[in-house]
Amino acid sequence: MYRKILVPVDASPCSVKGLAEALQLASALNARVLLLHVVNELLSDAVLAPTEYRQELIESIRAAGKETLADAHNLAKAQGVQAEDKLIETIGGRASDCIVDAAKSWGADLIVMGTHGRRGMSRLAMGSDAEQVVRSAPVPVLLVRGQIDL
Repeated sequence: MYRKILVPVDASPCSVKGLAEALQLASALNARVLLLHVVNELLSDAVLAPTEYRQELIESIRAAGKETLADAHNLAKAQGVQAEDKLIETIGGRASDCIVDAAKSWGADLIVMGTHGRRGMSRLAMGSDAEQVVRSAPVPVLLVRGQIDL
């Protein structure tokens, strides 16, 4: 029986579908959820953002992550699901590694996450955090497909 479900969220339509499925499952099983958002500060690298704006960009990305977590937490609360939330900040780390590490440290029984379902060249170019989580997770992973990108 699943008692602790980790749910990565990023406000994308795929993530929202994954969250909805996780909350439905958690409600049915009387399980707790950990809502997880990963902020990658590499996006604010000096090459991508001029130095004078770097800190503002990091704060903006962090604030968006906190808002995403708050929205997800409110959805969980509205459905009567006990939820915790966690914001992880990394510099250049893979979101998939952060997800797997959080699942291990929190003692998750299941990871539920949305996936874009990319195939072909877009999968090669973009990579797949979901695929990496499936390959390295210490617990079962339920992937909820969003739209299919061909």
